[in-house]
Amino acid sequence: MTLPQTMTLIEITQPGGPEVLQPRQAAVPTAGSGEVLIRVRAAGVNRPDVIQRAGKYPMKPGMNPIPGLEVAGEVVAVGAGVSEFNVGDKVCALTNGGGYAQYCAVPASQTLPIPEGLDWEHAAAIPETFFTVWANLFEMGGARKGQRALIHGGTSGIGTTALMLCREFGIVAFATAGSEEKSAVIRELGAEAINYRDQDFAQVIAEKTAGRGVDVILDIMGGSYLNSNVAALALEGRLVMLGFLGGAIAKDVDLLAIMAKRAIVTGSLLRSRTREEKAEIARQLREHVWPVLAAGRCLPMIDKVYTLDEASLAHAQMEAGNHIGKIVLRVK
Repeated sequence: MTLPQTMTLIEITQPGGPEVLQPRQAAVPTAGSGEVLIRVRAAGVNRPDVIQRAGKYPMKPGMNPIPGLEVAGEVVAVGAGVSEFNVGDKVCALTNGGGYAQYCAVPASQTLPIPEGLDWEHAAAIPETFFTVWANLFEMGGARKGQRALIHGGTSGIGTTALMLCREFGIVAFATAGSEEKSAVIRELGAEAINYRDQDFAQVIAEKTAGRGVDVILDIMGGSYLNSNVAALALEGRLVMLGFLGGAIAKDVDLLAIMAKRAIVTGSLLRSRTREEKAEIARQLREHVWPVLAAGRCLPMIDKVYTLDEASLAHAQMEAGNHIGKIVLRVK
């Protein structure tokens, strides 16, 4: 297959607001050993992209500075040692950065075939979100059938995915939201909605569970929610933190409450995980979740689709906080 020498990508010209995202021309990457080169047709927009753009994401040496953690498209080249994919395969992938571009090189171990019947936009909305939810809610959080879970930010891409998978795998779910419109979506996804603007979520959890609490919490708020999260946990419950919209520093932490409940407080960053760890998450997704997607269940909810050149508008939409589900870039 003959490939062009250059492509369009979106660059973070300097740390700042959405306006610092600008298109530029660059060389088309090559597929290294163990990689596939994907002609990107759509790319997901995620909160870590926004944090990176603002200059607040911990970028380790060697990380791709081009934003974009998930893509969908066609394989146009395969690197040495790759046998599971061929040129022409339609795939979606968890990238190590570089998804806001027309071409992206991705480890084959983080690449999965697109489930039957999905368009590019829905396929691009799967990898980062499903990898994150599976690794944190089910692996680190240990959620399983019959348990209770609390999902903060229930109508975000992460939130809607977590709620759909809770329903699929028999986990009783609660979720927070800030409006009646979003609460209605949460209820449609089979969960109990808690409006954090006029309800104390820890108190609601206590009332709804007869004081028992929830077994696992998936949290995007961080410091400001820590004590209330611990209060909402059941004995030996797990609090898994994914973000810090409410601050990265927790003040006046009630350590006695954590000890009394034998609570586990943990968290993770997906991007900094090793290639081997990401490959194992991909394997588990293909085994447990891909049959569900192929059957037409738990498909990602799309809020809005922008073109690649409109990446700044997509980031502004995410920061406004009004979206329900995923924001996606269509790549020409």
